[in-house]
Amino acid sequence: MLLTLPTPPKIGMVSLGCPKALVDSERILTALRADGYAMSGSYEDADVVLVNTCGFLDSAKAESLDAIGEAIAANGRVIVTGCLGRDAALIEAAHPKVLAVTGPQQYEQVVAAVRAAAPVPPSAYLDLVPDVGLKLTPRHYSYLKISEGCNHRCKFCIIPAIRGDLVSRPANAVLREAEKLVAAGTRELLVISQDTSAYGVDIRHAASPLNGRETRAHITDLARELGQLGAWVRLHYIYPYPHVDNLIPLMAEGLVLPYLDIPFQHASPAVLRAMRRPANDARVLERLDSWRAQVPDIAIRSTFVVGFPGETDADFAYLLDWLEAAQLDRIGCFKYEAVEGAAANDLPDHVPEAVKQERWDRFMAAASRISAAKLQAKIGRTLDVLLDAVDDEGGATGRSKADAPGIDGEVHLRDAHGLKVGDIVRVTIEDADDYDLFGVAA
Repeated sequence: MLLTLPTPPKIGMVSLGCPKALVDSERILTALRADGYAMSGSYEDADVVLVNTCGFLDSAKAESLDAIGEAIAANGRVIVTGCLGRDAALIEAAHPKVLAVTGPQQYEQVVAAVRAAAPVPPSAYLDLVPDVGLKLTPRHYSYLKISEGCNHRCKFCIIPAIRGDLVSRPANAVLREAEKLVAAGTRELLVISQDTSAYGVDIRHAASPLNGRETRAHITDLARELGQLGAWVRLHYIYPYPHVDNLIPLMAEGLVLPYLDIPFQHASPAVLRAMRRPANDARVLERLDSWRAQVPDIAIRSTFVVGFPGETDADFAYLLDWLEAAQLDRIGCFKYEAVEGAAANDLPDHVPEAVKQERWDRFMAAASRISAAKLQAKIGRTLDVLLDAVDDEGGATGRSKADAPGIDGEVHLRDAHGLKVGDIVRVTIEDADDYDLFGVAA
């Protein structure tokens, strides 16, 4: 007699927000797959749809509520999790048909809600989960989350209220995950957290054993160990604490990519004080010069906020002058947006929307000009490029060591026949625009 296993329930997933939320989605789906669930790529084919929400800005909340509504309209059986999940009343008022609401990092509660909504038949479970959990990124790059939460109390941010204070993972747990990812085909590890420089502060940089040696829970020690695994290592969300200077020699040695993602937010000392951020901008410029002297190809990316309450014309002019002096490689900008629960809401002198827009336009014009000049200087050089896509016509798209996925520029190749996604190839740069490079495999 031919025996057949019951069909396992299928789970759909909508993941919104930052890379840290994407890692949460991966962990949830990995736990569900281990429980015997299958994954679905469509609303219609799913037994339950999970929506992992973002709740930082009002615009992100609106996007999350829209996504929940779309999932309900298409499927009808929806479970909500993530940062907006901390406000269950808001979600349930807008969408009373949701099956359950859980907050960020509440993996067990999400799995329990799925089990209640779509139980797995007892004999449908097969233990076929490999060493690496389910990934929502391509095989060749992976986000590696090293901690949760944040100890800062910036006035525009509610992350500590959503995700709590800093909680670091033991170094051996991070390294074990990284080893498995690299063994499974990851060519680039993107190290993320809310404050990567603060990694290990909460556990007093405790050392933990792995492969016969101990590694401290400290970003410098961790980066050095990650650099031994044979993959690109890219560091995100690096606050410019003094010990960040110790990462630069690792870049000079080739252990870590020459790339720092530093959230400067502003340059005017008055605005930084109002934000409750470090305000030593002159020292930052000195350190940028020092880093570039040690690693000439280092790429510095940052994001800024214009229109913060109390920002004057003089403050904004200071920011533009600082930007010209700093000559950052990758620059993003946001118009200040009030966030429910943020201390900045109570500050005086909120900036009119029209003024925010005008400042944002001027800022981005300056950023575009700086980026274009930086990229023009790369014409004629040969760079290592990690391929993200290859088309049937012989073209390919990838990223240099100066480009993080989804937020920075790209390198577009012609005559890329025979290459495949995940290859690291040498590319001679022939042309550039404001944000992207164009070339041919060397």
